[in-house]
Amino acid sequence: MATKRILQVNELIKRELGQLLWEKIDLPEALITVTRVETTENLRLAKIYISVLPEVQKKKTYRILHKLAAGFQWEINKRLRMRPVPRLRFMEEKEAAEAERVEELLTEIEKGDIAKSSKINKL
Repeated sequence: MATKRILQVNELIKRELGQLLWEKIDLPEALITVTRVETTENLRLAKIYISVLPEVQKKKTYRILHKLAAGFQWEINKRLRMRPVPRLRFMEEKEAAEAERVEELLTEIEKGDIAKSSKINKL
């Protein structure tokens, strides 16, 4: 279980990284969201879970994020002044993809297309 300090660090990194993504990354065709942060107890690594919508922009977005990870670490160090600064590892948030799939199915149900389609069996 995470300590109170780790939970606070997770929330601070999430907030600051969300702000940095908004300021530094210009992808008008994609919505990037930091869904959660999990920092190790020794503060050496932070897993940053990212949601990208639409799905077709995911590869491009993750390439950009991995390129800019060191710069984000430097900015977080500057803003939070903490030692050590966790190494950032961007992870795909799987639950967002599932939510998008459910949203597609609900849209199809509204349109009445679901009866014609076998997509519901793919869930």
